[in-house]
Amino acid sequence: MRFIFDRDTWQEIFGSIRKNKVRTIITIIGVLWGIFVYIALSGATKGLDNGFEKEFQGVANNSMFVWTQRTSIPYGGFKIGRAVQLKLGDIEDLQNKLPGIQFIAPRNVQGIFGGAPPQVSRGMKTGNYSVFGDYPIVDEISKKKIYEGGRFLNEMDMEKERRVCVIGERVRNDLFSKDEDPVGSYVKLNNVYLQVIGVYKKSENIDFEGDNSLMLPFTTYRKIFNTGENVGWMAIAAYNDVDVVRLESDVKKLLKKRHKVHPDDERAFGSFNLGEAFAKLFGFAKGLNFLSLFVGLATIIAGVVAIGNILLISVKERTRELGVRRALGATPAEVRGQILLESVFLTMVAGILGIIMGAVVLAILNVLTQGDGGFPYTNPTVAISYIFGALFIMIMLGTLIGLIPAQRAVSIKPIDALREE
Repeated sequence: MRFIFDRDTWQEIFGSIRKNKVRTIITIIGVLWGIFVYIALSGATKGLDNGFEKEFQGVANNSMFVWTQRTSIPYGGFKIGRAVQLKLGDIEDLQNKLPGIQFIAPRNVQGIFGGAPPQVSRGMKTGNYSVFGDYPIVDEISKKKIYEGGRFLNEMDMEKERRVCVIGERVRNDLFSKDEDPVGSYVKLNNVYLQVIGVYKKSENIDFEGDNSLMLPFTTYRKIFNTGENVGWMAIAAYNDVDVVRLESDVKKLLKKRHKVHPDDERAFGSFNLGEAFAKLFGFAKGLNFLSLFVGLATIIAGVVAIGNILLISVKERTRELGVRRALGATPAEVRGQILLESVFLTMVAGILGIIMGAVVLAILNVLTQGDGGFPYTNPTVAISYIFGALFIMIMLGTLIGLIPAQRAVSIKPIDALREE
C-alpha cells in the first residue's frame, strides 16, 4: 500500500490524465451526473414528502369523514330521495362492531353547509362565526394548538353540559382588545353566555374549522340549537395497520343496514378518505425515490464503464512504458495498483463533484420554495448515510471496473512492449 503515498505514482497518474484531458473530463462528467441526478431527485422528493407531512400536520393520517346525503334507490318501502340522518346511536354501533376504528367523533355545526353563521357578541362587539358541537376526542383526529393559559374541551364539560367554548384566533382578535386575555371571559351566542376556556391558533395547514369558529361541548351545542341525538357528520381515525379503504366500505355498509338504505346505493352516504389520499401521495413519493435511485445508479454504472474504457485506451497507449517498468523490476502488484488507483481516483473526484453540485441545487431549491407559496414543499434534503452509501457504491464500481485495464496492464510482457512503436 506504500505506492499510494508515492509521489512518482501520482505523477504518473496525473501525467496520464493530462495526455487525455478531453476524454477524462467527459468521462468524469458522465459519472458525476449520475450521483448528481440521484441526490437532486432524492432531495426534491424528500422536500415534497416533508411538504405533505407539514401540510397535514396535526391531522390523523389514517382518517376519514362520513356524512349523509339523499338516497338514490328506493328500498324497504321508502321512496327515492329520502334524506338520511345520522344519530348518536350510529357512533356507538360503529365503535362496537368495527374494531379497526381507533377514534370516532360525532360533529355538528352551524354556519357551514349552506346555513348562515350565528351571531356572537361581547359587549358592543359582534361577529358572525361558525359554531361547532364536538366531543373532546375530536382533538385526537384533528389536533388544535391552544394558546398558553387555555385548554381544549374535556369530558367534564360534556357530562355537566358546561356553557364553555374554545374560540379561534380571529374570533379573539375581533371581539377582544389586543392586550386582553379572553380566557375566563364570556361571549354571547343565541342569548346564552359561554365562558371562553381556550383560544386555538390559526393553522397554516389543513384546518376544517378555520380560525373564525367557536367549538362547544356536543351536549351544550344540542341544548342551544335543539339538535337532540342528530349528528351532522363523523370524523373517524383508524389504527395504523388497518386498511382504511376497507374500513370506509365497512362503515358505509353498516350505516346502510341501520338506516334501511339499499346496499347498492352509493349516494346515500358521502365520504372523504384522507388515509387513501395520504397513501397515494406517499406512494407517489416512493415512486419518485425509486426512479431517482434507478436513474442515478444506471448513469453511475455507465460513467464508471466509461472510466474503464478510458483506462483501457490509456494502457494501450502506454504499452511501451509499462513494459519498460516491468523490465526494470516493477512487480505485477505495483502495476495493477497504479491502474486501480487511477480508476478509484477518477471515480472519487467525479463523485465528490456530483455531491457538491447536488447540494448546491437543493440549497437553491430550498431558498426558492421558502415562504407560503401555496405548494406543499419543505426542506429538500438527502440523508448523509445515503450520500456516503452512493459514494461507496461508486468507489466499489470504480475498483471493480478498474480491474479490467489493470489486468490488461499486468499481462503486458516486456519483450512485447519493446516491440511496440
